[in-house]
Amino acid sequence: MFENMSGQSIAVLGAALAAALAGCGSAIGVGIAGKSAAGVSSEKPELFGKLLVLQALPGTQGIYGFLAAVLIMVNTGLLGANVTISVATGWSFFGAGLPIGIAGLVSGIYQGKAAAAAIQLTGKSPDNFVKGMTMTALVETYAILGLLVSILLIFGIPVA
Repeated sequence: MFENMSGQSIAVLGAALAAALAGCGSAIGVGIAGKSAAGVSSEKPELFGKLLVLQALPGTQGIYGFLAAVLIMVNTGLLGANVTISVATGWSFFGAGLPIGIAGLVSGIYQGKAAAAAIQLTGKSPDNFVKGMTMTALVETYAILGLLVSILLIFGIPVA
């Protein structure tokens, strides 16, 4: 199946996985938090601004996946420069997209669950908004680590 693919094609798959998996994690996480925020805001509409911040937090994983995908495309000549890469280099870029893709998928979902709990906390006690936001942001650490690994891998791959 993969024997006739070029290095660029394999790199494109890595870029696509980085963006798609992390984007799916964000979409699911934002959706989970959004359901909770809709319920709380129906009872306490004055908390909408705080709830919106908490709902938006799981959306960052999709941004990280997009960033990694763009870096892969730039470094493989898919955006601008005319560079030909080997199949082995294509597989390296494919692998470089996986850390943020997988970390973004999983952390986006779990950050959405943490955000939903923080939204409920804020609904019951608006003074605890910052505590809830802090707990939600801690899940982000793992998406950032996945992004950092992807970036280090992307820039560590020699393209000639």
